[in-house]
Amino acid sequence: MEFSWILPGQPALVLAPMEGVTDVSMRSLLTERGGFHFCVSEFLRISHGLLPPQVYYEHVPELHHGSKTPAGTPIQIQLLGGDEEKMALSAFRAYELGALAIDLNFGCPARLVNRNDGGASLLRYPDRLRRIVSAVRKSVPSHIPVSAKLRLGWESMDDIFVNAEQAVLGGASWLTIHARTKSQGYSPPAYWKYIGEVRRRLEIPIVANGEIWTVEDFLKCEEETGCEHFMLGRGALADPSLVHEVRRQLGFAVTEKRDAYPFQNHLEQWGPILTRFAEIAAPVSKGPQYTVRRIKQWIKFAHLRKPVPWFDALKRANEIEEL
Repeated sequence: MEFSWILPGQPALVLAPMEGVTDVSMRSLLTERGGFHFCVSEFLRISHGLLPPQVYYEHVPELHHGSKTPAGTPIQIQLLGGDEEKMALSAFRAYELGALAIDLNFGCPARLVNRNDGGASLLRYPDRLRRIVSAVRKSVPSHIPVSAKLRLGWESMDDIFVNAEQAVLGGASWLTIHARTKSQGYSPPAYWKYIGEVRRRLEIPIVANGEIWTVEDFLKCEEETGCEHFMLGRGALADPSLVHEVRRQLGFAVTEKRDAYPFQNHLEQWGPILTRFAEIAAPVSKGPQYTVRRIKQWIKFAHLRKPVPWFDALKRANEIEEL
């Protein structure tokens, strides 16, 4: 059966792109554990010109394997940039190299990215946003989806209505909306009601994203947005059981045995997951110290949401063997 990406009436759970977090090792691990319908790569920045194929392969090694993770989960390649011609050429190159779908990043709030005409900075220029989507849409065959990820706006949340409409006019296959503005960053709360209003106004699939940390959050987001598609990011990392519980809430049968929900941060729960991550990361990482830093980053992230009793001991470890 052919994979269908985002379609009305077929709920989907998507692994969010997170720069410096959801790299090839993390994508491999989380899709191996199951639950996600597809994942989106970290953004590939398009600024000075057409990047050579090797950069694509280094950024998204899954291109060598049919644009799927080792577990067989499809990956969508995300591009970031403000030049419509360069973005179009880059999308076509991605397609030539085996990309199955393209996503356009109009949501990254990082200052460096925004100062260089990328990410959320495009939310201030709806017309340019439309032209970029349109140029990319025209550059790849019609069977290759081209989606856009947006925030609610640069400063005003009402900007989402204009920007979402312009992205649709450009030919976007679906929109993923992070329910905060650039100025709000990642500070809670998320303003899901705006996503719901966009969904009611536009005849296009909408993926809801932002501040889904628990099943209770998910249920509230679902109620306020009316969406059937959801993107999970930091919440799925802080609680590796969350995606499976959300699947149950969406009516999917979960036959394989998974961690009890909610995750209790016991070492007995995390140990096998981190061990497996180290095994996956070893052949593709920049060395064992890189893997150590990644594991510390991950558990620090979980610790900030819910105390991890063994986090202080973990911080003192400097080698994989100690971990």
